[in-house]
Amino acid sequence: MKRNALYSRATRKRSVASAAVSAAPSHAQSSPPLEDSFDDGPGLASIAWGHVRRVGQAHPRTLLIAASVLITVALVGTWALLNPPPRPLTQSDIDGAVQYTLSNNPRPPADSARAAAIVAPSVVEVKGFLSPEHAAAAAARAAQAAKRKPQAAPGVSPPSRDKPLEAGAGDQDQPDAIGSGVVVDEHGSILTSLHVISGTDRWVVEFADGSESEADFVGSQPENDLAVIKAKHVPDELKPAVLASTAGLRPGDQVVATGFPFGMGPSVTAGVVSGLKREFVDAEHDHLKLTNLIQFDAAVNPGNSGGPLVNRDGEVVGVVAAIVNPSGAGVFAGIGFAVPIENAARALGENPL
Repeated sequence: MKRNALYSRATRKRSVASAAVSAAPSHAQSSPPLEDSFDDGPGLASIAWGHVRRVGQAHPRTLLIAASVLITVALVGTWALLNPPPRPLTQSDIDGAVQYTLSNNPRPPADSARAAAIVAPSVVEVKGFLSPEHAAAAAARAAQAAKRKPQAAPGVSPPSRDKPLEAGAGDQDQPDAIGSGVVVDEHGSILTSLHVISGTDRWVVEFADGSESEADFVGSQPENDLAVIKAKHVPDELKPAVLASTAGLRPGDQVVATGFPFGMGPSVTAGVVSGLKREFVDAEHDHLKLTNLIQFDAAVNPGNSGGPLVNRDGEVVGVVAAIVNPSGAGVFAGIGFAVPIENAARALGENPL
């Protein structure tokens, strides 16, 4: 009986690993292998980088150009992210901007304030003085005028001229009459009302800068209650007023009166044109009748006579001449009159417009 061989006759030597596997128990051979016992090989990043290296070594200029393009794209993209395009404006945005501007900016001055500021450097105070030797003659003339003055009906006072102050006894310290005027040229010619200076024989004008100068009588236009005096000394930067035609003036247009009511001022009042081509009869001065007057409702009082009435642009359209007060109180009651500036042509000796 033949006996089985105890060993294999294979001449090939088995590896150590194979022997170890053969020697392992059968239940160990059937268990799954450990994860770290296998090599996964190079990753995608390594493969990509290796590919880039090979391309760079083969084509260095191409790689440089590609890198430059990528860097440029990255810079442009970064700038676009940091500087997004402006959002289209909507009506809501515009309304908000307007409201913000109106609420954060100071309001502009009113038209009346602007007009007063324009004419202010040209407005002067006119002070009249009566010398002692002429005081008696003035008193006699006043007494005769009072005798000729008609008596008004009981309880009714006739319209009165805006007469600043009555002529006094010739006190050299205090003026006997105070009124207003407006400078009409750089030589110191001043337009005022005739009744402001008619009761005195020496005049002093005070300019907007506070300087004073005596003035000489130049001429008058009695039918329009206008007079022109000229200062002997004028400020270095004297600014004459701008005169404007009343051709385009209409009822309801804004006007400003500037002067020295009761010697206070310069004072500014504003109103509107109430009417045109009005008439006024001066019962205190031989019933002088003034025609073609501007009626306005800006408050004026004794001392405003001779002052300028200006439009919204600060241009002189008239010279304040009178007020009407049915009570006879001699103060403003809502109706003032001004002589249109066109009537000053003959008083000035030339057309002022």
